[in-house]
Order: sequence, then structure tokens, then C-alpha cells
Amino acid sequence: MQTKPDSTPEEQPDAPEAPAFDITDADIDEVITACSGDPRAAIRALLIGQQFLEAALEEARKEASWGYVRGRPSRWTKDAPEG
Repeated sequence: MQTKPDSTPEEQPDAPEAPAFDITDADIDEVITACSGDPRAAIRALLIGQQFLEAALEEARKEASWGYVRGRPSRWTKDAPEG
């Protein structure tokens, strides 16, 4: 898993900054407590959650049209009747 961009912000002046994740020790303790104090169960739960989010993202990517992803509206939407 990569957390840093391959290029520096100077190379991509228009690129948005990556969101800063502010995860505290209290957040970590909360996850472990939710799993009855078992760190392995906490890691397992987090990995399952991550896989669920990755599957949902992949499904959303499949549903998005290629023109929408490229930032171009579909040529069919211009000619489509309203309603």
C-alpha cells in the first residue's frame, strides 16, 4: 500500500494535497476495545472493512461511464429528451 505520491508537489502544482489522516492512540484503543481487547481481532475487523470499501469502490468504478470518468459528458445526454 502506497501512502505517498510518486512525485513531489512541485512537480504537480495543480494536484490537490493528500488528506491528512489524524488517527490518535485513543482511536486505536477504541478499535481494540470494540474487539474485546484482542489486537488480532481488531486488525482482522479493519482488514475486512478495508476489503469491503475496496469492493464498493471497484463496483462504483464499473458503474461510472468512461466519459464521466474522463470528465467529458456523454454525447447521449445532450440529445436525450428531458423527463
